[in-house]
Order: sequence, then structure tokens, then C-alpha cells
Amino acid sequence: MTSRGEPIRGKVARVLNAREVALNKGRVDGIETGMVFKILSPSGTAIHDPDTGEPLGSVELEKTSVRVTSVQDRVCVASTFRTRKVNVGGSGFGSTNMFEPPKWETRVETLKTETNTIERLPEEESYIRVGDPVIQDLSPDQLQNATQVTNNPRR
Repeated sequence: MTSRGEPIRGKVARVLNAREVALNKGRVDGIETGMVFKILSPSGTAIHDPDTGEPLGSVELEKTSVRVTSVQDRVCVASTFRTRKVNVGGSGFGSTNMFEPPKWETRVETLKTETNTIERLPEEESYIRVGDPVIQDLSPDQLQNATQVTNNPRR
């Protein structure tokens, strides 16, 4: 966080693999291991007054979130961390395994967004690209989790 309490903003500098990105911010910008950033759609979505049609502004749409895993002076690496449970077993309608019990598997989110956003991004806009804006997630849960990660050297 900056000294004024505003979130740190930056951009995706490089997509490293299916779960990691390099961001154009580092230790000199106040980045620490465990910080969480939202990767945003560069265009956002325009909001208009429903009565007058007057443009009210734009809302940033989140593609996914990443947590900083390593920091250098001017760059950091961040990785996806959210998980979701997926039934890969039975109890599926029309499935050949419909009489078998469910088999749940935990999967880690990849960089192609798998989360629900305010508005589903079109397929071509949902991929993470170099130059996508990022913003530090300052929600209370993320601040608490970031503190726990940085204070726990075994993680």
C-alpha cells in the first residue's frame, strides 16, 4: 500500500505460464510477498444513468486475482491462488457414472478467468495479456491474508 493508503497500481509485464505473471512493480514500489492484485480488463464497462442515459463513468472488471510469490527491486512474480471444487465422479444426470457417488477434486484457477464477474467478459477479452492493468486488493480479507503470509515463513 502506498503511504497515502491508496492501492498500488501497475501492469502485467509478462505472462510466465498458466498460473504466473510478472508485474511491473517491485520492492521499490512497496511490493511485498503475499500482496494480492486484481488483474483488470483494460476497457472496463461503461455505466449510464437509467433515466437520462447520461454517462456516469466506467467500472473496472476483474479477470482474476493473483498473489505475489517473489519480489525483486523493480518486478514481482504473482500466481493464481483461488481454488474451486469440481465433481469429476458420479451423480451426474445423463452420465455413465450417475449411480456412483460424487468425487470432488480441488483445482487451482488458471489465468484464463474462471470466476464470476459483474458481467461475463467476452471470450477474447478474458485472457490475461501483457499490459493489462493491475490494482492491489485492499479488501479486509486480503489484507489479513497477506499479513499472515508475510508473517509465516513456512508458507
